[in-house]
Amino acid sequence: MPSNSSRNPVLLFCARAGLAIGFLVVSLALTPLPRLTAQAPPNAPGGPTAASFSGSVAAGQASAQPMDLSLDDAIQRGLRNNLGIILSAAQTQQIRGQRLSQLQSLLPTVTFNAQEAVSQVDLAAQGLRIPGFPTIIGPFGFTDLRANLNLSLLDLKSLHEYLAARHNFNGAELSAQDARDMVVLTVGNAYLLVLADQARVTSLDAQVATAKISLDQAVARHEAGTAPRLDELRARVDYQSLQQQNIVSRNDLEKDKLALARTIGLPLDQAFNLTDKAPYSPFDQIDVNAAIRDARMNRKDLAALVEQAAAAQEQRKAATAERLPTIKFAGDYGDIGVNVSHSHGTGDASGTLSVPLFKEFGLRGDAQVAQAQLDTAKAQLSDANAQVDADVRNALLDIASAQQQVQVARSSVELATEELSEAQQRYASGVSDNLAVSQAEQSLAKANDQYVASLYRHNVAKLNLARALGAAQDYKKYLGGK
Repeated sequence: MPSNSSRNPVLLFCARAGLAIGFLVVSLALTPLPRLTAQAPPNAPGGPTAASFSGSVAAGQASAQPMDLSLDDAIQRGLRNNLGIILSAAQTQQIRGQRLSQLQSLLPTVTFNAQEAVSQVDLAAQGLRIPGFPTIIGPFGFTDLRANLNLSLLDLKSLHEYLAARHNFNGAELSAQDARDMVVLTVGNAYLLVLADQARVTSLDAQVATAKISLDQAVARHEAGTAPRLDELRARVDYQSLQQQNIVSRNDLEKDKLALARTIGLPLDQAFNLTDKAPYSPFDQIDVNAAIRDARMNRKDLAALVEQAAAAQEQRKAATAERLPTIKFAGDYGDIGVNVSHSHGTGDASGTLSVPLFKEFGLRGDAQVAQAQLDTAKAQLSDANAQVDADVRNALLDIASAQQQVQVARSSVELATEELSEAQQRYASGVSDNLAVSQAEQSLAKANDQYVASLYRHNVAKLNLARALGAAQDYKKYLGGK
């Protein structure tokens, strides 16, 4: 039988075609599961970048026993240990310090000095030689205890700079709140990706087992002389291609588990098992215009940009106020004398009026810089409003599309499973060769991959909608489809 098939040009052509199809399946099998990444919010100067939310500060020590990790546990760990959260908190603390420093310029400054002086003078060294007068005077000394007061009575430039610092601080606090939403989105995305990897590995395990049955069946029939070697070759290529795909998928799973551990601050050598399953619930479409209005009210990153624009407006006013006079007061009062018991109170007070007479180039330069910063802040705010609109619409479109993909992919899996069963029965009955079995296995593999990918897209789209609406903390509500 093998010798006849090897001399038959038709069977030889079929064998080569089967091998070519097998290698094509291998190449398609190496295609990774699509990764969906969330768009990071605009970063304030010195704040966390989008890449910061992929890192963390590891907390705790790894244990020998694998730990159970739910989605809630992962998000709570991320809210404590994620690098984006930590950098955002540090930025808020820095801007709080800048606000306090700017406030001091508007408040009285009081200092206290205690001075004890001892002196001895050599008159001859100073060129003074007076007959009958000692050349060395001293030692002599005095004690001076004195309080000093400095107060800005009129300084509109400092006032507007303080108001700008206060707006910047409010914006930093809002950015810190928005960072929490970003952590929820990042950790949720990483968790769902690992769930998708696990589903793909489970599916491939089952496909490898099915392909092994088909291979054993083809080998047995070939050895019995009831099937050509082409059937065995085709079945072996299918089996090995699925094995290779399974190896790649398991590697992706381990790498994505490391990425999840990095986002939540888990030691990288800590083994863990995900306790949640990939959720799916049909999502009822909502009123787009109402959703956009809610997003504009709730988005913390948008509110932070509003504060930054207000800060730029105050900086522009401060640049204008540089042309105005300033009035400052300085005074001191204390006791001075040979010692504390032989001293007398003395004081001094002065007021200073400063008016810029010729500083035109510096004043114009500061005003132009402040105006450019204000124009930039207004443009960013306008763009952010449009981006909020786009985020909501994109998320709703992705949900609707992914939901349809899930339904179609689920039906495709059922049909492909039925097709494979029919093909296996026909081959076992000797009605046809195993080409139909091979094609059915490939269809089932493709359908399973599409189902896993579409379910992942659907859940991530829901997380993106929660983020777009400024309600990422309520992620359970959106993943549940309510």
